[in-house]
Amino acid sequence: MEMEQEKMTMNKELSSDAAAYCCSACHGDETWSYNHPIRGRAKSRSLSASPALGSTKEFRRTRSLHGPCPVTTFGPKACVLQNPQTIMHIQDPASQRLTWNKSPKSVLVIKKMRDASLLQPFKELCTHLMEENNMIVYVEKKVLEDPAIASDESFGAVKKKFCTFREDYDDISNQIDFIICLGGDGTLLYASSLFQGSVPPVMAFHLGSLGFLTPFSFENFQSQVTQVIEGNAAVVLRSRLKVRVVKELRGKKTAVHNGLGENGSRAAGLDMDVGKQAMQYQVLNEVVIDRGPSSYLSNVDVYLDGHLITTVQGDGVIVSTPTGSTAYAAAAGASMIHPNVPAIMITPICPHSLSFRPIVVPAGVELKAGGPPLSLLDPQIMLSPEARNTAWVSFDGRKRQEIRHGDSISITTSCYPLPSICVRDPVSDWFESLAQCLHWNVRKKQAHFEEEEEEEEEGEG
Repeated sequence: MEMEQEKMTMNKELSSDAAAYCCSACHGDETWSYNHPIRGRAKSRSLSASPALGSTKEFRRTRSLHGPCPVTTFGPKACVLQNPQTIMHIQDPASQRLTWNKSPKSVLVIKKMRDASLLQPFKELCTHLMEENNMIVYVEKKVLEDPAIASDESFGAVKKKFCTFREDYDDISNQIDFIICLGGDGTLLYASSLFQGSVPPVMAFHLGSLGFLTPFSFENFQSQVTQVIEGNAAVVLRSRLKVRVVKELRGKKTAVHNGLGENGSRAAGLDMDVGKQAMQYQVLNEVVIDRGPSSYLSNVDVYLDGHLITTVQGDGVIVSTPTGSTAYAAAAGASMIHPNVPAIMITPICPHSLSFRPIVVPAGVELKAGGPPLSLLDPQIMLSPEARNTAWVSFDGRKRQEIRHGDSISITTSCYPLPSICVRDPVSDWFESLAQCLHWNVRKKQAHFEEEEEEEEEGEG
């Protein structure tokens, strides 16, 4: 009886606060609503999902007491099917299903560049999407500049229907309903970098070298694409990191064109009065801070919730998502974390210490690398005052840039996860990837005793 009363009280509290909810992890700069539309949508949905329509299968679990509360819509039309029984905003991964507010009409096709083996699958997929599904297909302009595609006259009718864009110049975030990747894991990471806000659902085909994040096989792409368009698919929400880099302007003004800073990075803001330049990134795998070309050890201070937790002395440090735990972090000796676990992993790279082990912290915290934080809610990763050299930082292996004394890096869990479409379900796909790509726990089984030997031993006993 008490449990029922408590449940009713929580439901009333949720309904009273439903008009507008600000995620505390974003410091109020990202707001979502239960009843009000986001970017023209009919309504936002809870992350908690029920089984596919028409299914009578019961949930194994319907709520969790922990976890972040990211934006619950992905692109203009996609969301996760709502489960009205759920109180919190994270649920059983096995019950997460994709659904659409409206039928998807536009798709972004991303192809791995400089790979001739992908030309034929690319042509077949685009032709199928346009002719069979009547979809509007977006591709990068540089893809159509490939000589093998530009000179193919039989593909000319399809090429005329493409919508094209250029990275860092054209904003297509409001035009794409879902994404299809042809390539390896790097192709998916690139797709993530194109969307600095809400990300449409991503369907990734394994046509690269590793394929840990690309579960689909291209042989049956027609039926698989049709299932996704109909909303019949499981989805895993891969958390991303929101990274803010603040640099001091030294001597000369840094040129900023079309919202882009140095190395083509997106400039979140430029404050000329205080001589600071701020840039923001959304990272799917990891942020890597290393010593670069210097022969000296890196010397980086790591702050967490306003407290200096450690100084990294070694080749560097990796701050990764659960998705990135199977990438560089795994090579550096870290544990592997399922993408549905809300966490941030901190892994040293060749630390000059026998006791520096990787650690996992809650997804809600904020890390900062750099000098002392401005407030208790402003943790940092920065160069130590005693550091002999500068450091370098990269984001999913891209936008590499130098970090000097006085610069800082803030890292926290983003409110915009990447919804990755599954072949079966988040758990089965993940363990399949561990076995196929990393050969996790692959060994010969121990031989069992023959029945006669077992009986003989029992008799002796």
